[in-house]
Amino acid sequence: MRRIFLALPALMLAGSSLAACSEKTQDKTAAAADSAANDAQNAAKDAGRAADKAADSVGAAADKALDNASRAADKAADDAGRKIDKAADKAGTAADKFGNRVKQGADEASDTLKH
Repeated sequence: MRRIFLALPALMLAGSSLAACSEKTQDKTAAAADSAANDAQNAAKDAGRAADKAADSVGAAADKALDNASRAADKAADDAGRKIDKAADKAGTAADKFGNRVKQGADEASDTLKH
């Protein structure tokens, strides 16, 4: 690959002396220059495709990381919701027990006052 890019300036410098060469030599030199240009163009296309593929890979990895983070956040929210529900149930049970104790104490006080 590097030889192709190094050959192009050499061909340009040699261009002035090509006029003195035979037509066959000039044709071969032109064909070599065209081939080198095609190789350079193909290398540029390959590099572009590789860059696109790398960008796609990075994008896919970012999407996957975002999905994982979203699932983790959803799980954390679900876990927090379950804990809140459990705490609310315990608070409700404690309030019911306290209400029953207050009622029992009031009933006992009422019975004591009646006698």
